[in-house]
Amino acid sequence: MLDLTGKSILITGGTGSLGKALTKRIFAEFPKVKRLVIFSRDEQKQFQMAQDYPNAKYPNIRFFIGNVRDKERLVRAMRGIDYVIHAAAMKHVHLAEYNPSECIKTNVGGAENVIHACLETGVERVVALSTDKACAPINLYGATKLTSDKLFVAANNIKGGNPIKFSVVRYGNVMGSNGSVIPFFIKKRKEGFLPITNADMTRFNISLDGGVDMVFHALGHAWGGEIFVPKISSYKITDVATAIAPNTPQKIVGIRPGEKIHEEMITVSDAFNTYDLGKYYTILPTVPSWNLDSYMKTFNAQKVSENFSYNSGTNTEWAEVEELRELILEHVDATFEVGNF
Repeated sequence: MLDLTGKSILITGGTGSLGKALTKRIFAEFPKVKRLVIFSRDEQKQFQMAQDYPNAKYPNIRFFIGNVRDKERLVRAMRGIDYVIHAAAMKHVHLAEYNPSECIKTNVGGAENVIHACLETGVERVVALSTDKACAPINLYGATKLTSDKLFVAANNIKGGNPIKFSVVRYGNVMGSNGSVIPFFIKKRKEGFLPITNADMTRFNISLDGGVDMVFHALGHAWGGEIFVPKISSYKITDVATAIAPNTPQKIVGIRPGEKIHEEMITVSDAFNTYDLGKYYTILPTVPSWNLDSYMKTFNAQKVSENFSYNSGTNTEWAEVEELRELILEHVDATFEVGNF
């Protein structure tokens, strides 16, 4: 059972959607956390977030301006930190395609900086956030996140006698997060139609709370080197559009550069090292630094079949229109002006 009481935690990209959700849950469940450091590069977002966490009520929160591209700044921020959650990334697919060097500097170079800063400062556990686009990537964003995943998994091989544990959580579209399709559709419905890239397109779906649950699971249970994958539902992009604006026409506009029709989180090639943990799947390192039999016994891990894959288009669990509508009303931030559908 994870207990963050008395622990010091740092979240890179802490002013993003998941960073704010993590902050909210940490203070709700572990009010006696020793210190929570919000590390990000946007001073305006830090200023805005700080209004929700006044120092008089939350004396254990710190806002730290910095960029994951700057290793020296990371090292300074991580002094005395126990757990690091790495959520900072350049994540918009089309922007990464247009600005490839910037994406690589943040998502790959930044990952390396986080790893080495953690190794140098006595951090105990590190959880890096990944994406379904890192699985068999066809765009630069996915390729950089796959590289990041590989770096965090391999970091367990270079730690020497350091007891630190690095792990990764990989999930699909986060419902209502900044830049995701739901707030985009909510804004677009005012224009009289919803743009659909492809009528057959599907995506995995997870709530912000579900993403937080995964991070907490990895912090509490990782042995080092795992990529955790949630068992979640899929949705059709047309169903999301219908749930948001049932009387608004949908217009096919074509796939944007770097997009897939369906996303994957586990490929057939990953199946050889993939295990079923019940609530989650986990892709284990090819050569783990711990005993596999002990791991399987501890978590009752069951090996998946050799032809197993986890694809949003062939998923067995689906969120239909009415369920999506309820989820949107429940999870989407009020700032997106959900209003009356």
